[in-house]
Amino acid sequence: MTASSPSGTETHGKSGLPLSRRRGRGLRTVALSVVAALALAACGTRPSESAAAGGDTGKPIVVGISLPLTGDFAQPGGEAKRGYEVWRDMVNAKGGIMGRQVELKITDDASNQDTVVADYTKLITQDKVDLLLGTFSSLLNYAASAVAEKNGMVFVEPAGGAPNMFERNFKYLFFAQPATAPHQADVFVNWIKSLPEADRPKTAAYPSQDDPFAKPVIESMQKQLEALGVQTVYSEVYPADTTNFQTIASNLASKKPDLVAQGAVFEDGVGLVRGLKQLNFSPKMLFQTSAPSNAGQYSDGVGLANTEGVFYTVSWNEKATTPLNTDFVAAYKKAYNADPAEDAADAFAAAQVLQTATEKVGSIDQNKIRDWLHGNTVDTILGPLSWEATGEPKGQFLLAQWQSGKVEVVAPSDVATSTTVVNPKPAWK
Repeated sequence: MTASSPSGTETHGKSGLPLSRRRGRGLRTVALSVVAALALAACGTRPSESAAAGGDTGKPIVVGISLPLTGDFAQPGGEAKRGYEVWRDMVNAKGGIMGRQVELKITDDASNQDTVVADYTKLITQDKVDLLLGTFSSLLNYAASAVAEKNGMVFVEPAGGAPNMFERNFKYLFFAQPATAPHQADVFVNWIKSLPEADRPKTAAYPSQDDPFAKPVIESMQKQLEALGVQTVYSEVYPADTTNFQTIASNLASKKPDLVAQGAVFEDGVGLVRGLKQLNFSPKMLFQTSAPSNAGQYSDGVGLANTEGVFYTVSWNEKATTPLNTDFVAAYKKAYNADPAEDAADAFAAAQVLQTATEKVGSIDQNKIRDWLHGNTVDTILGPLSWEATGEPKGQFLLAQWQSGKVEVVAPSDVATSTTVVNPKPAWK
């Protein structure tokens, strides 16, 4: 959920700051109609496949990927590239896939829908890559997955959780995060359900950016909490380019909700906290999508002390005891001298999914890989992943909370890194 997260938490704006991290961002209706048409028009010869277990063992298995290494999504795109490269190096150090070394053929789609269509068309029909992995964001993966579907290629995406992704009855698409945007709030709602009735919020406010990932999370949460008896006192969608949050903050302060649940991308999450702080209104609970997952940038923006008790959902945690997670974290730190970002972890997990299926069927036959994934569960650093027929994952995100200047997972209990939950949220500092 970094995402999420939540996915996975997914995009970055022209400022270079994260706009929404993991979970498929920037999916605009007008752009989709144009891009989908372009993608579905893409055609070419499907690459030859090897029915033999190892294929040509003298040649590497080439995995084709287009990523936004420049443009609006360059930061998460760069992290996804790192995640894929860590996976490649770890796999090759253990002998590759089916005895063949892995080679990544990565192109730069420049955060552009038209370019990503051209990139994946070329990777499939001209470069004749053996396997595909997805790009970053729902905006780009919506188009890219249509090219893969048209050409009968399995498409495992690390980011792209907008609902529209899974309404096309695609058979080769798989989202390698625990859940899609409408289900990202489930773990938070379940935590509220677990509270004694006296400790549950009585009223809630739901401001949300007009964002295709953030808005479904908040809409789902509002519907579920209303069914629990939580009264809605405010529910508004604000434009994506909103920079002044004084009016929204004033409205919230006048309503005094117990819970503020914001569909926040990044700057808007920081902006609302600042606005509420200026008015000295601190809700008992604060949940934000994506924004709190941006670690140091978020704490710098709101002030480290003001992160205390803030909830968000996330797809991955560095402390998780999932298979290979410790090895992934160590390899990432060794390669890049930094802690891994969630976007890198999501990409690593997507590659794990593709690797596992390929090894299980013993070939690069796309139909066999597709069918195996539809019928099985894959253990990844995010946890076990399995899919509906549409490629939508069946799991749930992790509930994270800022505590004492760092992030802890507080639910589900079997993967929690802290047994303490800060509730209510302390006043602003």
